[in-house]
Amino acid sequence: MVRVAFITLGCKVNQFETEVIEGLFKQRNYEVVDFHEPADVYVINTCSVTHLGERKSRQLIRRAAKTNPDALIVVTGCYAQISPDAVAAIDGVDVIVGTKDRHRIVDIVEEARRSHRKITAVGDIMSAREFEDIPLFAVPARTRAFLKIQEGCNKFCTYCIIPYARGPLRSRPLASVISEAEKLIAAGFKEIVLTGIHLGAYGRDLDQGITLTDVIRSLLSLEGLIRLRLGSLDSIEVSEELIDLMATNKKLCPHLHLPLQAGDDQVLRRMNRPYTTEEYRYLVHSVVARIPDIAISTDVIVGFPGETETMFENSLQFVESMDFAKIHVFPYSRRAGTPAAAFPDQVPENEKRRRAHLMQAVADRSADKFQRRFLGRQLTVLFETESDGIVDGHTANYLRVYSKGSAASVGRIETVCLKNLYKDGLWGEIVN
Repeated sequence: MVRVAFITLGCKVNQFETEVIEGLFKQRNYEVVDFHEPADVYVINTCSVTHLGERKSRQLIRRAAKTNPDALIVVTGCYAQISPDAVAAIDGVDVIVGTKDRHRIVDIVEEARRSHRKITAVGDIMSAREFEDIPLFAVPARTRAFLKIQEGCNKFCTYCIIPYARGPLRSRPLASVISEAEKLIAAGFKEIVLTGIHLGAYGRDLDQGITLTDVIRSLLSLEGLIRLRLGSLDSIEVSEELIDLMATNKKLCPHLHLPLQAGDDQVLRRMNRPYTTEEYRYLVHSVVARIPDIAISTDVIVGFPGETETMFENSLQFVESMDFAKIHVFPYSRRAGTPAAAFPDQVPENEKRRRAHLMQAVADRSADKFQRRFLGRQLTVLFETESDGIVDGHTANYLRVYSKGSAASVGRIETVCLKNLYKDGLWGEIVN
């Protein structure tokens, strides 16, 4: 039996796509092994959001070639789509597949194995018009399941390469979404996470007038669904209807990831972000007023071209005032091919690191403050992993919780009394 190994860099969409590709190989009777083991085929699903992601991708390609010099190395994902020539130049790469036509990946791999020639299968992603609907043939070995329902992005933020890597908006047909969700529920998953490149734009390319809220309402009606969680959404796409659903239906997790990116209006305009800080603040406050225990998480970029010290201080103050549950801090990464890469007044690397350090301190204080609100309370936790008698998982509002427990708790939802802060979350005791 031919052995195949997979590894994924980047976002939840990439994780889902790797699971789909893994299922395609299993359908052809390939044996899936760990990436660090000798394999006949290595598949690296790459990220291109930052240069760091591309560097890690190159490192993993070289690691695979070193583990088994005779293996076939397959590179797919955003880096493969954006820079196929650069990927092809890396020693050991045999097959390059971009972000479309991945339903053909096993055929392409088998052709490369037969012919002993390098194959590049990277098409024009900007011409893609339909969601590549590949069934999930293999059930993921996790307690939470990702379900990709949307592809592509038309926003063109000035710092972001993703629209060029993923192409225009394409939505998965509603019937297919429901069918895949039913499969995941039947497999025993307690939580489904909806993902997409521009999730809030779901349905804009369809004729039926269907929106993300319609998808959510349909999934919430499925028998056996316990938890439904949303991936990242732009704040301007959070509707009153969505807030109402989250406030009234306990299956819909009270957690929204709303990328802010900057807490200064001038920087937001230069980023081509379609809102002001006050519009963002109004939305968050409105949501929290309806759903007091909701977790609002976000992304923040520091050191964007032209960001002065005053603008950065505005961002610091704004972010600290918002009481986010979690903040992902990123120093600006200059991406060739994006408008911002050519902007004047690029911020020096050492200054970006300094600003990231200061913003991370705000992030740590904000997370600490949010977690402390729940000490002494009982919340339900879906436990996901176990190690040395300690289990950990997440509450519906995405608090990470640790507790004494056994492998028997993994995959179960338990009521936990939260006692104190611990590592990157909270320590609790399972209530029998």
